[in-house]
Amino acid sequence: QVQLVESGGGLVQAGGSLRLFCAASGRTFSSYAMGWFRQAPGKEREFVAAIRWRPGTTYYTDSVKGRFTISGDNAKNTVSLQMNTLRPEETAVYYCAARSPGGTYYYSASKSYNYWGQGTQVTVSS
Repeated sequence: QVQLVESGGGLVQAGGSLRLFCAASGRTFSSYAMGWFRQAPGKEREFVAAIRWRPGTTYYTDSVKGRFTISGDNAKNTVSLQMNTLRPEETAVYYCAARSPGGTYYYSASKSYNYWGQGTQVTVSS
């Protein structure tokens, strides 16, 4: 059983910063990629950012480019999301996700990920 545990969410004013962290634990696990999604109340879950370990390619949804940075440690199966200049509309539950090797990978598709964390709340006040 693989578990993903997120931390780092909280309340921040618009324009502020937060750093989310996610660690995988459980049975021996080697991920192919890890990513972050978010879900606001009444909306569908949406892709935010992802990192494919080899060759270390990162992906972002357009609205966060230049403000968010994803990074991580493949060997430790950890991933972080540095979020700067946050906006009130980015208030959501943020989920960490991980994908095992094999198959076709679409970085922005939630179905491409095998494992999910429980989510961490990010609230951006105006």
